[in-house]
Amino acid sequence: MAVAPPSCCLVAFPPRAKDGLVVFGKNSARPRDEVQEVVYFPAANHEPQSKVQCTYISIDQVPRSHAIVISRPAWLWGAEMGANEHGVCIANGAINAREPAAETEALLGMDLVRLGLERGSTAKEALDIIVALLEEHGQGGNYYEDADSCHSFQSAYLIVDRDEAWVLETVGRYWAAEKTTEGVKCICNQLSITTKIDAEHRELRSYAQSQGWWTGEDEFNFSEVFSPADEHLDCCAGKDSLEKQEESITVQTMIDILRDKASGVCIDSESFLTTASIVSVLPQNRSSPCIHYFTGTPDPSRSIFKPFIFVGDIKLVPKAQSPCFGDNDPAKKEPRFQEKPDRRHELYKAHEWARAVIANDQEQGRQLRKTMLELEKQGLAAMEELLTSSEPLDPTEVGDLFYDCVDTEIKFFK
Repeated sequence: MAVAPPSCCLVAFPPRAKDGLVVFGKNSARPRDEVQEVVYFPAANHEPQSKVQCTYISIDQVPRSHAIVISRPAWLWGAEMGANEHGVCIANGAINAREPAAETEALLGMDLVRLGLERGSTAKEALDIIVALLEEHGQGGNYYEDADSCHSFQSAYLIVDRDEAWVLETVGRYWAAEKTTEGVKCICNQLSITTKIDAEHRELRSYAQSQGWWTGEDEFNFSEVFSPADEHLDCCAGKDSLEKQEESITVQTMIDILRDKASGVCIDSESFLTTASIVSVLPQNRSSPCIHYFTGTPDPSRSIFKPFIFVGDIKLVPKAQSPCFGDNDPAKKEPRFQEKPDRRHELYKAHEWARAVIANDQEQGRQLRKTMLELEKQGLAAMEELLTSSEPLDPTEVGDLFYDCVDTEIKFFK
């Protein structure tokens, strides 16, 4: 069974989070050489009976899809994490379970993240959409751009809006979900739902019994029933980090946790690297905008978190998007992945230089990182001011926000 990449998804609700804010974050652990891009898709109307081509299969399209911004491995259709115009954030993690994941191509967990964002206007609606699609189409296929081996996993999701969060954990077409409205919650690369189950597949328990994994007499504990027999259920490093915070959790707190390599939240190992990160702040006061900070580059300890706000006229950011290979993309042709094209975007290439300097030149690297953090600090302060302002948001001032931040970062590196 392939080792699931150790991504970490977190959320904190008031009063643990500061000033009536819900704070959401994720580190996406993926193969070290994989490029992630940050892409905005505007809301769109679709023709009746039309289809949408996901990573491996096509499914029925809906009449209208919401505006979304996502961070995704550049070779696939779905998303590792992202947000939509209604203040819904979704992230997923690969997990291993007692039942091996299917290698047959179906929906990837990452496809379901994007579909949930495109179609759900609340966390609960996104949850319902994801499980309906999971039950209809199943999940399966290669999680990596690798021609030599199929790496398939089950999926867990953290689905959040201004009011609540749902942890959704899946095994094949079966699933269980737990609702949270307070405190902190984290998902890592193993099952975490135990006996508090707020929604589930109608045949979940009978399926467990039919496999001989549950007698029907003991209390039903989802993670104990469906985890691999040899798996030791560790505490999640991200949850530990959140729970250790003595002060209110802020955007800066979440960024600091995602940068922490010593705790194991930020991954930099022989096989895996945190290839992109997100932090979102969702004010429970609906007159304030949700703000989503993306790195678009690997290793959050050496990256800048850049803000994005949904407004009507968003300026696209081609410098954070990978080259498009169309129908000639080796990920779209069968047999798949026979070649591995250069998917680096302009921001990624500029950041490669910065990472090399930080790694190889102590003094110059220290100065460079200090300046990067100053740039980020300015952006965070401006967004904090926007959240606390009594003035209504001026859409013309933030439509170029992410574009300008990416542009400034690239110019700085050059």
